[in-house]
Amino acid sequence: AHAEQSEVVASAYGDQDLSFGPEYIIPKPFDPRLIVKIAPAVAKAAMDSGVATRPIADFDAYIDKLTEFVYKTNLFMKPIFSQARKDPKRVVLPEGEEARVLHATQELITLGLAKPILIGRPSVIEMRIQKLGLQIKAGVDFEIVNNESDPRFKEYWSEYYQIMKRRGVTQ
Repeated sequence: AHAEQSEVVASAYGDQDLSFGPEYIIPKPFDPRLIVKIAPAVAKAAMDSGVATRPIADFDAYIDKLTEFVYKTNLFMKPIFSQARKDPKRVVLPEGEEARVLHATQELITLGLAKPILIGRPSVIEMRIQKLGLQIKAGVDFEIVNNESDPRFKEYWSEYYQIMKRRGVTQ
């Protein structure tokens, strides 16, 4: 299995590398991939081998049902996510070098909810993506605005400042 480490697992287990591989084959108890990724794979293998006594007709519905168990907010968020998938908007994410932002970017891309633009140094972002074992690629899945050289940075900063100045952000 090749699945990136979720933010839930990263926060629960700290700096441990919990990307599936030779050193991590049995998921931790709080790993949402345990239900959402592994259970459907096992069910599919059982169906393919003829072991399954009750084959699953609609795998997408099955995965949606499993997701509801793991993510309680899914029931409320599903209509919002469906609407966002119809017309994904560009979303500028400051602090693009931070692990939590990179995990969020992975989720936005995987779920098809937005077209992320990360602000940060490209070399740092790419190094951290590799270190975290994420399945996203700069220039393909998302854009990077280099805060040291990209002319769009000033435009984005000005807009950010206008939105956030009442919350204590200073120039």
